[in-house]
Amino acid sequence: MPEPTTPNALAHTAAPTIVVVGHGMVGQRFLEALADRGLTPAAGAARVVVLCEEPRPAYDRVRLTSYFDGRSPEDLSLVERDFMERHGFELYVGDPATGVDRAGRTVTARSGAVFPYDTLVLATGSYPFVPPVPGKDARGCFVYRTIEDLLAIEEYAKGAATGAVVGGGLLGLEAAGALKGLGLSTHVVEFAPRLMPVQVDEGGGAALLRTIEDMGLAVHTGVGTQEVLAGADGAVTGMALSDGSSLDVDLVVFSAGVRPRDQLARECGLAVGERGGIVVDEECRTSDPAVFAIGECALAADGRVYGLVAPGYEMAQAAAEVIAGGRSAFTGADLSTKLKLLGVDVASFGDAHGVAEGALDVVYSDARAGVYKKLVIGRDGTLLGGVLVGDADQYGTLRPMTGTVLPVAPEQLVLPAGAGGPVALGPSALPDEAVICSCHNVTKGAICEHTTLPEVKKCTKAGTGCGSCLKVIGQLMPPTEDAGLCGCFPYSRSELYEIVRTLEVTSFAELLDSHGREEARGGDGCEVCKPTVGSVIASLAPTVGASGYVLDGEQAALQDTNDHFLANLQRNGSYSIVPRIPGGEITPEKLIVIGEVARDFGLYTKITGGQRIDLFGARVDQLPRIWTRLVDAGFESGHAYGKSLRTVKSCVGQTWCRYGVQDSVRMAIDLELRYRGLRAPHKLKSAVSGCARECAEARGKDFGIIATAQGWNLYVGGNGGATPRHADLLAQDLSDAELVRLIDRFLMFYIRTADRLERTSAWLERIDGGLDHVRDVVVHDSLGLCEELERMMTDHVAGYRDEWAETIDDPERLRRFVTFVNAPDAPDPSVKFVPERDQIKPDLELLAGPVLAVRTLEGTAS
Repeated sequence: MPEPTTPNALAHTAAPTIVVVGHGMVGQRFLEALADRGLTPAAGAARVVVLCEEPRPAYDRVRLTSYFDGRSPEDLSLVERDFMERHGFELYVGDPATGVDRAGRTVTARSGAVFPYDTLVLATGSYPFVPPVPGKDARGCFVYRTIEDLLAIEEYAKGAATGAVVGGGLLGLEAAGALKGLGLSTHVVEFAPRLMPVQVDEGGGAALLRTIEDMGLAVHTGVGTQEVLAGADGAVTGMALSDGSSLDVDLVVFSAGVRPRDQLARECGLAVGERGGIVVDEECRTSDPAVFAIGECALAADGRVYGLVAPGYEMAQAAAEVIAGGRSAFTGADLSTKLKLLGVDVASFGDAHGVAEGALDVVYSDARAGVYKKLVIGRDGTLLGGVLVGDADQYGTLRPMTGTVLPVAPEQLVLPAGAGGPVALGPSALPDEAVICSCHNVTKGAICEHTTLPEVKKCTKAGTGCGSCLKVIGQLMPPTEDAGLCGCFPYSRSELYEIVRTLEVTSFAELLDSHGREEARGGDGCEVCKPTVGSVIASLAPTVGASGYVLDGEQAALQDTNDHFLANLQRNGSYSIVPRIPGGEITPEKLIVIGEVARDFGLYTKITGGQRIDLFGARVDQLPRIWTRLVDAGFESGHAYGKSLRTVKSCVGQTWCRYGVQDSVRMAIDLELRYRGLRAPHKLKSAVSGCARECAEARGKDFGIIATAQGWNLYVGGNGGATPRHADLLAQDLSDAELVRLIDRFLMFYIRTADRLERTSAWLERIDGGLDHVRDVVVHDSLGLCEELERMMTDHVAGYRDEWAETIDDPERLRRFVTFVNAPDAPDPSVKFVPERDQIKPDLELLAGPVLAVRTLEGTAS
């Protein structure tokens, strides 16, 4: 543990001392910038002392909410394990600076230690603004800023039922998502007339509002918090709003913005702005030439306080360059933003609100899908800015083009795929000086100097910030001559599929030894090729004569985690079970069985979006017993764990609905039973709607069917999720037999030619000729493959066996379903649950695990 150096001792040291106050994201970036320039103790160039207020080193505050998705504080760390030691930086956690003596050039820490400096860098960040309303300090009121805040919220929420977030901006909506994830009924209170008022316009706010309300959150816009109400015990009981209404809540999170943390600067006499922020020049130097300020605490030379991480990183770079003796300037930054809030993509860039004189708006809005896109265009065709809600795929290309004349009509850039032939403007259209990674200010030219994504990340740091640029970076990478699947095989997935099919290869070892790279033959393969080949062999099993059971022999070692136990692994090591419910139709007797199984095994039950019932919380040793109960009642595996067909949803169709024109339930059941267990490059989802009202959402599926008066329309290549896409019409007015025949061909052609982990939507957009080519192959038989594709599907249907039933009927196969091989009857002691809403949930306190030791000053707490 290094002791604080006294001013006299330092006087005999040749190297200068740099003291950094604050070790957040910007502070860590500054240290990395010093290291990049060789200005480190390890290089003998300087002594560097870092005073960190929090009990842990810098972590990714942008992804703070991912803690509630299972990431640990250690996962969020931005500091490589040996970074400090390697460079000789002295990091003191839990010991913030409390005073600065500019005359004596010393910094005093809370522990009482005094550190001299030649250069002082203030990276103190910001603090959450809490409106001065009565009751703001009641028990149950929190802010949402640090990991400690999240831990406190998580603990208090165990005894709460309803929460409210004050503030509907970026962090406020993340906080609302966190409360919802903790099981609380959640309100969002925003004083502005719309959510995210800084980033999105009225239309974007409306689309965001609809989507978030559909998730079950209550949103109150245009009202402020008048008072936080508390009971006799001092705990929160409600909120009074400015419109006279009130909310019954027992937990409140304030997320109403941040303010520059400039108190240290004020107390030592540095110049600060009228509304806060440490005044700095273009070199990030304060009114004292020996003191710099970077990040959210600084009032930049352009008069702004920047609350985003990307400008903070630019300031860190500029200050480090100046301190190292170079020349650099920070004159302002791009305020563009792209993020995912509650699963919704939201992005804004440039003049998003169209305030420039003569600005024109080009708008696409789909209220039903929750998609809103607006481009702001100048009179001369220049792209000035934009807002994207619900579908922000084009952000990575559009943002760098701000300020240039678009090469295509702007309306072509906002239309969705499958609706009028939109133009997908690629990054090749961007100039070399276009900034691709705004977090680290990396241009297209700098990225194109490298040939692989890992190389780009290592050499430029592009893609290591918010991650919104990764897709564009990938598109900028040059195609490699080696199109092999991985370091073990020189062939692509589709080529390996043809090798397995043609030569009737039935084992991974045989394929690796005969067609693997020379250096890989005789080896074990890798995490890329093993599950890929395992899926290929499983999908071709009836055709090539392999075992159709994925856990037989060598096949077991090839499977992903979920396939390995025929169930979905959850965050606490337990598993979930999803029995197949074809078409969503189920009898009361079967419903009762599911209820009894859930009750008897203490499982959490949840209705899925695919019209099934998910049972959570099973230990691995309980799986066979649960399956036995379900199989005896007529259920089988729903393959929720596999890259295979999941569900075929349906509406009630003409049998019950007065608008229905075909029997959608019958068709959905027939299709699900036909394609169940079909292994594919990625999961497959389908739906059947009984009329054009589309209640089953068929156009959001890999293959969707919509009834017409004359038969069925078949749509392909759709999906929901992170990158939603409407399916395209492949054929229309089909009879039952024609429909099944085309789906057979489509699925087998996809399985035959798709890349590893490629959904049908991505495959359809990637494959040469796109939809037209696929139509030629599967409808018009342009390649003469249709007979073979149909025969292979017939082989699949004939060879299907339920994996659950095959497991419980074989004692040898049952042997793998134990937690401990040497103690097969012992349950996993780490799989624990706590009660919540009359059910169970994972014990999050148990999941948190041990706290890693961090270095502190002697005598202080870590």
